[in-house]
Formats: sequence, C-alpha cells, structure tokens
Amino acid sequence: MTVSAQDDVARFAALLRELKGRTDRSYGSLARRLGMNTSTLHRYCAGEAVPVDFAPVERFAALCGASGEERLELHRRWLRAVAARRRPRPAAAAGAAASGPGGEDAPARERASGGAPGAADGVDGPAAERATAGEPFAGCGSSDGDVVSGPLDEAARGRPWYRRRERVAVALAAAGALLATVGSLSALPGDDRRPSAGGGPSAAPGASVTTGPATPRARASSPAPSGSAAPGESPAPTSTPRRSSAPATGPAAGPAAPADSAPAGPPLAWTADSQVWAYGCGHDYVVAKPPGQVPPPPAPQDAGTWAATQSAVHGGETIVELSVQGTSDTAVVLTALRVRVVGRTAPAPGNAYAMDQGCGGALTPRHFAVDLDKDRPLARAVAGNDAGTPIPAVRLPYRVSAADPEVLRVTARTGTCDCRWYLELDWSSRGRTGTVRVDDRGRPFRTSGIEGLPRYTYDTSARRWAPQAG
Repeated sequence: MTVSAQDDVARFAALLRELKGRTDRSYGSLARRLGMNTSTLHRYCAGEAVPVDFAPVERFAALCGASGEERLELHRRWLRAVAARRRPRPAAAAGAAASGPGGEDAPARERASGGAPGAADGVDGPAAERATAGEPFAGCGSSDGDVVSGPLDEAARGRPWYRRRERVAVALAAAGALLATVGSLSALPGDDRRPSAGGGPSAAPGASVTTGPATPRARASSPAPSGSAAPGESPAPTSTPRRSSAPATGPAAGPAAPADSAPAGPPLAWTADSQVWAYGCGHDYVVAKPPGQVPPPPAPQDAGTWAATQSAVHGGETIVELSVQGTSDTAVVLTALRVRVVGRTAPAPGNAYAMDQGCGGALTPRHFAVDLDKDRPLARAVAGNDAGTPIPAVRLPYRVSAADPEVLRVTARTGTCDCRWYLELDWSSRGRTGTVRVDDRGRPFRTSGIEGLPRYTYDTSARRWAPQAG
C-alpha cells in the first residue's frame, strides 16, 4: 500500500477514534449495539481494516452523537479509505530474485559435475550399464513404459548415471506397492467370489457377506474418531458410516447398512450465552451475601465468572443469546422454539444487586419474550427498534445453514418464583426432523423474582454498595 493510501486509511480511523472518545462506552458496548465483534470495531478504529459497507459506520456515528457535517466528513474519508484499500499494490521485481549468478538449472550443474559410475556409489559396472541402457528388469515385465521403454531420450541421456538409477528404483518400488495392494484387495471377500471347496479357512454356513463395492482395509477397519460433544448436548455419532472390514458371522448377523445412509446427528450446531445484559449494561443478580462481602460489578464480558464466584442467580430476567448454524451448506429450517419449566419454588433469598445505575439506548434488539409466571409459558416473537426504525421480529420457521447463521435472543422474566427452565428448538432438513435441547451447559437456566428484596446499586465515588433510593 502506498503512503497516500495509508494516509487515507489513517484519517478515516482517526475520525472514528475521535467520535468514540466522546462517549464513555467501551468497544464491547458499542460493538454489541452495532451487531459486530469487538475486535472488528477495534480494527476499524486502529486503521487495520476498512468496512466495505457504510451502514455500520453510519450507525457508529449516530451512537457517538456525530453532527451532520461530521457524518458527511466521515463518509468522504470512508470513500477515500475504501478506494485506497482497493488500489493495486506495486508489482515486485520477481525476475531478479528468480535468476542470479548461481541461477543455472540443476540438470546443467549435474551434467557439468559428472561423476564416475561404479565404485563411487557402491554399484558394479555391468549393473549400471544395464540401468542406463533401459533393459527390462525381472519381475516387472516389458509393459511398464516408464521403466523399459527402450532407448533413453536425450533428456534422460543428459542426466548423471546415479539420477537414472534413482528413477528406476522409484519405479520398481511403486510397482511393488501396486502389486501388494492388488494382492491384499483380492484377498477380501466379495459377492462375485465363492469360497473354495477345500483350501484355507472358509466362512461359516450362516455367515452373511457385506454387499457393495470393496473398500480399502485401512478405511474400513478404523472408524473416524468423534469429537467431544458440546456441554448440554448429547454426543452425536460420527458422520462417516461405519463399515465392517470382514464379513459378519453367525446367525445373528443382520443386513449391512447402506454406504450412503444419512448421519444420525442433528445437522446444526448451537451455542448459548445466558450472561447477556440489557443494553449491554443493565442486569440484576440475587446474591445471598451482605453488601460488604460482594465485590464491585464486573465488566459485561466477566459477568459469568463474577456470578459463579458469588453463587449469583439472575434476578427478575434472564437474557439468552442462542447462536444457531448449520453444519453444511444444506439448509436447516428452524420450525419452533418452546420453553420447558422444570421447577418452580419460592424466590431465592438474599439481596438484589444492580449492575448499573440506570442505562438505556436507542437500540432495542428483536427477541423472544417468555413469561415464566405463566402455567404454560410461550416464546413470543417481539420486534426491535433502532432509533425509531423498527426491526422485524424473527418469525419461525426460519432457515439457517453453515454460511447463513442466526442469533436468537430470548428474554425470560419472572416476579413470583425461582424458575428453572430450558429451551427446545425443533428443526427439519432433507426429510429429517428433530429437537435439540438448549440449556446452560447441561443445567437448566435459572431465574428468580426480586419483588420485595432489598436492592443495591454501586456508588462509584464511595466505592461501595448503597441501597437504592425509593
């Protein structure tokens, strides 16, 4: 990239950093509102990358409170930065590196260096003469053109004698490996081959023979290892169907499985994050400890560790971000999202600790709302809002694939119980259907009401928890 191109990208990144500096939000908080990764936003502001679309830059400027003139200037710098990134780089002078004082070809050097055949390599003279003359070797036959094709061509004559012997040796080794492979495959049983009447061990009378094309023994005998299953999800069988390396024996042997049978595991993968805060800053936890023993609120990305060390329970609501993606390019249709409540008890005792002193934003993401206080709670699709612009709700059925993932946000609320619950996601793909259970690493999600509990907020000036006024 030229110096002028670097300057254009640097001016664009400098204006992004200037706008970001006007806010008190972190890169993580801004990235969540923009719907992108924190590292991606940081690379934009550092000048390491330039977005190909101006839409996220426009939303970034709106979140940072940029004026109309600043947005125009930001758009102008973005255009120049994109153009700078797309400029072709100057071609490097590759010819000088390829050639040089020692750039003569290897065959010429070999012909120049020569070498006396015979004792230098531990090979007798007549054997070397036979190799260079192209005589057929015993056991190979005269049909192998690479080995016994008659007189050598001019290129072969120019090679040193030891180079020609290496080529013959490699050809002999390849022919031997081919013969060994053919011999091992001929020993395998097949439908077009009957056991001999007297020779060798024969199969039992009740033995069944696996039909279909013969496969190499190395692939058939050892099944592919299956990876460890994700927490909260039963291990899925390997996608490669197992095939026996020998015919099954005994009357209990059943018919062989077809080679093209579909895998038994679900055609999708998912991850769930239950430590999501509203607007990236607002959340309540119920902790059965006095304020003096509770540490300050953590950063949003450290919420899981903080909650685990304090044995904290989600207070009032739990926000789960469910990322769903197909395991291949084949489309998977998500047909339904259901809620299962597996336990209801009285709200957990303790105090409610707020992670903020009141926060909000212009972006309300679309989500599925769940009222856990209902006898049969349902996941209801709710539209979002982005500074007055409505965001359509996710309507099931919804299609995903490996190249088209989707993030579903579920907001479950309760005011009267300590509820334990999980989600069920129905899917359909290529005539197959199934249901996956979505939970918190094998355990149900847990949400407890906070009505009537003392609520504390953190006073940053006094560095202590203080009762909430009113």
